[in-house]
Amino acid sequence: MDRRTTIKWMLAASASLPTLQGVAVHAAQSTGTAAVAKPYGTDPDLMKVYKAGDLWPLTLSSTQRATATALSDLIIPADATSPSASAVGVIDFIDEWISAPYEVHRNDRKTILTGFEWLDKESSSRFSKPFALLSTAQQRQICDDICYAPKAAAQFADAAKFFARYRDLTAGGFYTTPEGRKDLQYVGNVPLARFDGPPAEVLKKAGLL
Repeated sequence: MDRRTTIKWMLAASASLPTLQGVAVHAAQSTGTAAVAKPYGTDPDLMKVYKAGDLWPLTLSSTQRATATALSDLIIPADATSPSASAVGVIDFIDEWISAPYEVHRNDRKTILTGFEWLDKESSSRFSKPFALLSTAQQRQICDDICYAPKAAAQFADAAKFFARYRDLTAGGFYTTPEGRKDLQYVGNVPLARFDGPPAEVLKKAGLL
């Protein structure tokens, strides 16, 4: 099973979990410091089109964005039918997410930024380069050690928790875009040319026919 298919299944299974709830609500805080941005509350102006950074200052530096891009595209690379995660704006989504002044996002900010630091230190230790400059094979070698928390070695336990959260954010960001929904073959919210009611076999199973 390829990585993209696995992520689709994981996303479908976890759609109701808190890790992906509030995907439309952006987030964050700097490591260990209180957020200075003000939340938009429960009544945002839904008629206004917001750009990245309009609601609160963003977090990621250019170096961190490079790391985020490399990791997101390793998790969801481009394939024959869909673009990569970074190509549809997932990095902007994650930057907004970890920059918002809400508790869950403040926690994610610390997790993500600490994880990026770990990735670069581990990459420098193994390959004498930051993570974003490694080959795909080298990046996978590192991520193979942290991609499944239950089997991660003790020294990789925290890094595995970071990877799990980052994978959830990457998947949540990607599969809520038009390109991601197309990749899932999601056909909801599309008017039907003709609807003749539920199929007969469904009505029979429900005892209605």
